[in-house]
Amino acid sequence: MAWSSLAPLRHRSFALAVTSSFVSSVGTWMQSVALGIYLTETTRNPLWLGLLTVSAWTPAIIGSPVGGVVADRWSRQRWIQGNNFVMACTASALAVAALTHHLSPSLACFLAVGEGLCGSASWAAWQSLLPDLVERDEVLAAVSLSSAQFNLGRIIGPVFAAVALALGSVGVCFAINAASFVFVLVVFSFVRTPPRPRPTTRVRFVAETVAGAKRAWAVAGCRNPIIGVAVVAVVASPFIALVPAMAIIVLHADTAWLVTAQGVGAVAGALTLPVLAKRTSRVRVLKASITVLALALLFYALAPDLAVALVALVVVGGAYMGTLTGLNTSVQVHAPHAERSRILALYTLSLSIFYPLGAFVQADLAKSFGVRDVTAVGALTLGAIVVAVRLGAPGYWRAMGSSPSQSPLLLAD
Repeated sequence: MAWSSLAPLRHRSFALAVTSSFVSSVGTWMQSVALGIYLTETTRNPLWLGLLTVSAWTPAIIGSPVGGVVADRWSRQRWIQGNNFVMACTASALAVAALTHHLSPSLACFLAVGEGLCGSASWAAWQSLLPDLVERDEVLAAVSLSSAQFNLGRIIGPVFAAVALALGSVGVCFAINAASFVFVLVVFSFVRTPPRPRPTTRVRFVAETVAGAKRAWAVAGCRNPIIGVAVVAVVASPFIALVPAMAIIVLHADTAWLVTAQGVGAVAGALTLPVLAKRTSRVRVLKASITVLALALLFYALAPDLAVALVALVVVGGAYMGTLTGLNTSVQVHAPHAERSRILALYTLSLSIFYPLGAFVQADLAKSFGVRDVTAVGALTLGAIVVAVRLGAPGYWRAMGSSPSQSPLLLAD
């Protein structure tokens, strides 16, 4: 691993922001694993996993556009703090319901709506904040480290969840997640960014969102990754929602093993892929990542036992991280500064609409055809799309390289 992957950490505000986000990620994964186990063991129906995913992600239809407009106008740090306060409240409500034995699958989904709304509203602010915390040539490394901390939380969170479940109950996991949101709220009081001009015009959410969408569509370096993440989200990403079903129903194993394996691969990818991008090109790494993702996901779907599934998921984790980071970085690099938050909100919205849609459909199909078959079909579909784009639309990838206004060495494009 080259030091260039860690270069953004020399900036104090970035280090503070990513550290607080890591703590929150650990709490989020503790809650996610605990909820997945609770729903699978109490219902034995994979459809509830799909419903939970829909509940958590579809509020982004409102949250992402609103969050993008607000983040382009107001302090991104304060916006992140406000949303984390509300998420602390929803996680606390989930903890109280579980600890008092009043938790039900429907209540879990209801509370997921509130947390999903605030999470999506603050995500655009977090993503658009990254370029303000580091140097221009460190954006890819910053995005990768942001993904790394989330996936490191994917490794540590399930371990902590297992301990909490052994010593207490799912409610303990939810309470720790609530505390992690409070930690973010406090730490972001010390995050500093360069001043930016305040818009003096009246806020017009619809008009400003439409203007951002038009700008994103006009810039191929933004349009293409927004379309790309939608495709990946609907055909490949649902494997994440179905991990508890694959672990408990198919492999008869602990969910934490599979979640941790994916996290290990993602962290390894986050720390090594930026180095490869510097030596080759960001777009080449992106194309390789999405190709490997399709192959590794098929290998995972057909894995005969836990050991093979774990190896496959390590590769899936690295390739999935490389795919989403590559797409996200393209938007970061090409989005005009004035509309950056709104365009990144559209990227998040694309993921947030199509991931729950794919998860719900695949979870429903898994009831009839099984988790293995559904995951395999998703992998094959992604592979077919990658081949079709490579043969029929090579310009799709080129458009996500550096824009003409940037240094030819920026991000090694």
